[in-house]
Amino acid sequence: MVLAGKLQAETLVRAPAEKFHEIYMHRPHHISKASPEKIQKCHLHEGDWGSPGSIIEWNYVIHGSNRTSKQVVEAIDVKNKSITFKVIEGDILKEYKSFKIVLQTLPKGDFTLVRWIIEYEKLNEDSHAPIKELEYLIHLNDHVDDHLGQA
Repeated sequence: MVLAGKLQAETLVRAPAEKFHEIYMHRPHHISKASPEKIQKCHLHEGDWGSPGSIIEWNYVIHGSNRTSKQVVEAIDVKNKSITFKVIEGDILKEYKSFKIVLQTLPKGDFTLVRWIIEYEKLNEDSHAPIKELEYLIHLNDHVDDHLGQA
């Protein structure tokens, strides 16, 4: 029985890769302005925005359910425009022993390729693969992209 897994999805957005990466690195609290129906609140719990080791707390709605997630910024790779978030508290850990989210943005012609990777370990075999969580992140791309286009 395999409890650990990895899901990945890629989408294209119009915003430049640098801007998309920067909002998640330095201004994730602005994402609630881009998508208030999905992200109710995001605040810095500890550390500094854009610094590894910082802890960010999210209040969000997924499929009509209010959730919380506290994440440590595990790694930032500015050159490769990648950020790794590790969930350390919150509703998602009721189903998963570990849960990491990697965001990478890559220039692709006139667009940006946004790559989301979820690495997880289920608590038990009854837990589902986090497909709805990955879909949530993909849909959030559109809201963030529109917000960055207005900025």
